[in-house]
Amino acid sequence: MISVAMAAYNGEKYVKEQICSILTQFSKDDELVISYDGSCDNTLNIINGLRGNDSRIRLVNGPSKGLIKNFENAIVNCSNEYIFLSDQDDVWCENKASEVMSIFEKKSDVDLVLHDAKVVDENLNVLFPSFFEKRNSKKGLFNNTIKNSYIGCCMAFKASLKNKILPFPEKIPMHDQWIGLMAEKYGKVELLNKTLLLYRRHDETITKGKRADVITMLKWRARILNELFKRSKNLSLKRRQRNDQK
Repeated sequence: MISVAMAAYNGEKYVKEQICSILTQFSKDDELVISYDGSCDNTLNIINGLRGNDSRIRLVNGPSKGLIKNFENAIVNCSNEYIFLSDQDDVWCENKASEVMSIFEKKSDVDLVLHDAKVVDENLNVLFPSFFEKRNSKKGLFNNTIKNSYIGCCMAFKASLKNKILPFPEKIPMHDQWIGLMAEKYGKVELLNKTLLLYRRHDETITKGKRADVITMLKWRARILNELFKRSKNLSLKRRQRNDQK
């Protein structure tokens, strides 16, 4: 039932720990899809070593167009009904998959689940016990356009959202906010107030969590709103075309 979409690039320090924390929660029909975007370290050898002993790991070549497109490639290649996003350097808590799936099973109308996490340093020492509290996370299209709560490593969504969120627009600041906003607009989101991930922050982290300057943040908001408008327009047009063909 589960596909995990991971983007891998220069992740040798942490990727094995993360992969192992995921696989221990898998059934035989689940899959970990790793989009490998090339590296100058030992990432590929580590993945291949694990893959040789577990057929549930699928390695696909990345597009070499940056993090957002690498995640898009991983999502495109996911084949199961529920898609979890995964960074290469975090650690799943042992009950993450079952807790998230219980929401989907109990609430069939939910399209995306966002859960809480502990923010930790490279050695897993706790920096903030709750990402939700630190970020004042809440649902809502407007809320998450102004102050984004959606981080991919804490998200899972139904594969039925793929035809709305993909392809990712070229000019969005990050893919996870885009997915969250599209789920807010076209589906139903559930916030799960449980800590199910160790969200690692370290010197090599691609998304450092630092605040951009005001002008940059305003540009990002305007850009993502513009892309939401364009995607909504395109989806409405396709829907009308399908209705006309009936």
